[in-house]
Amino acid sequence: MKLHWKVALWMTAGVVLGVLMQQFLPSAAHAGATWRSTAGGLELASVSPGGPTDKARLKPGLVITGVIRARHTPEEVTRPVATPEDLEALLAEAGNGEMLWLVVPEGDPRPLPLGLDPGSPLGRALGPFAFAADIFMSLLKMLIVPLVMVSIICGVAGIGSPRELGRLGGKTVVYYVSTSLLAILVGQVLVNAVSPGEDAELGLSPLVQELGDDRPQLIEVFKRMVPPNIVESMSDNRNMLSMIFFALLFGFFITQSREPHRSNVYGLARSLLEVIMRLAEGVLKLIPYGVFVLIVKVVGGTGMGVFKPLLIYMGTVTAALLIHSCITLPILLRVVGGISPRRWFRAMTPALVTAFSTSSSNLTLPVTMETVEKRGRVSGKIASFTLPLGATINMDGTALYECIGVIFLAQYYASVDPEFTLTLADQGLVVLMALLASVGAAGIPSAGLVMMLTILGVLNLPLEGATLLLAIDRPLDMLRTGVNVWSDSCGAAIVARSEGEVGPLEAGEADAPPPDPAPG
Repeated sequence: MKLHWKVALWMTAGVVLGVLMQQFLPSAAHAGATWRSTAGGLELASVSPGGPTDKARLKPGLVITGVIRARHTPEEVTRPVATPEDLEALLAEAGNGEMLWLVVPEGDPRPLPLGLDPGSPLGRALGPFAFAADIFMSLLKMLIVPLVMVSIICGVAGIGSPRELGRLGGKTVVYYVSTSLLAILVGQVLVNAVSPGEDAELGLSPLVQELGDDRPQLIEVFKRMVPPNIVESMSDNRNMLSMIFFALLFGFFITQSREPHRSNVYGLARSLLEVIMRLAEGVLKLIPYGVFVLIVKVVGGTGMGVFKPLLIYMGTVTAALLIHSCITLPILLRVVGGISPRRWFRAMTPALVTAFSTSSSNLTLPVTMETVEKRGRVSGKIASFTLPLGATINMDGTALYECIGVIFLAQYYASVDPEFTLTLADQGLVVLMALLASVGAAGIPSAGLVMMLTILGVLNLPLEGATLLLAIDRPLDMLRTGVNVWSDSCGAAIVARSEGEVGPLEAGEADAPPPDPAPG
């Protein structure tokens, strides 16, 4: 069986099994925190890293006096809480994915989207799948730093002259900036046409929150590009910009070095890249099974309660992503590159499915490079330069999502208070900042949502809306990551064709399935 069919089969099996487990196994809501009684209510004692309370940006020491369910709806009810047992009883009644609002003595209620209790029957059943998924993700993470560093170094050193490097780099950057801007404009037009925020019942307060010291700053994106310690940067997969900056300089100065050092260092880099790509081939063989456990984990553990008030918003984001990926990028492929969009999509299936299931451009990078070179027949020189760069700075889906998310929240707040209405100039600022923020977003799950806080802060919009969107971020994150990787692969193909390569699939070729990479 061809690899892309095997991946599709196992992904379908994962969806079916996840839905069955969610339907037939009891589950319980989970907040991922411990509470203790204090004068007048409950105090947040500790927060589990990565849990719902941690993702909601709630800090230890927070005191609450009650909990609101179904806020701003006819079913709204407020329950006082004085002991941890009161809160546990309320959690037992709530559902996985439900949004609670914590009543604080001073200020507006704080949103808390609930997650799946790992101790419930469903949580225990999903445990082995989560374990296997973590192992698969770790295999992909293991390859990120060496693959990005070595492939960029080989790509730059292999290009040769500074003039050729400037030409290839210019084409790549122009493509990435252009497609990200097109994606943002698609999102802006659609969200203004649909206006999903005007009639939404989100229960959010229009009061502006303090941003705090942990808000991401756009200026930090540019400061992080120059690593003060490259070894330290290599220890964290989120520091992709600094690693790429170092690799670009290192590769360039290989070409400026004297012989035999130039040939020796370049030969060593090529040998390292060959070994790393063989490792990537091994991971590629595990993709169908890794996709299966990831999909079971995501589908089985996702609660549906929070989706209802946000269905129109989710539909708007999904429609915009589809327009960009199925119309904008295919037009560029066919018109600019002379490449068959349908055949290119079929060739890229393993990378796209991996991107969808992992929600990370960086984790997908080994598979993307293997797929573009073996199935897409793009040269290693082009793929090793364009794809690692694209995994960091080319975030079409993320940029589109940030634009729609900010305007959606502004529409909601403006329906409560006209002061929050965005002018045309404000929306222009959203477009520009979404473009810049997408460049600085790490290629990790939910990075785009974190960068959205920056844009909300600059526009003086309340930040709690981003917390609400976090509750439904995972399925949208999967979709936009697929669009990010699809755009990266299209960019590699278009740049390759512009450089005179005949390998990428031509628009006039017979519609035969592309070859799978040979084992070993």
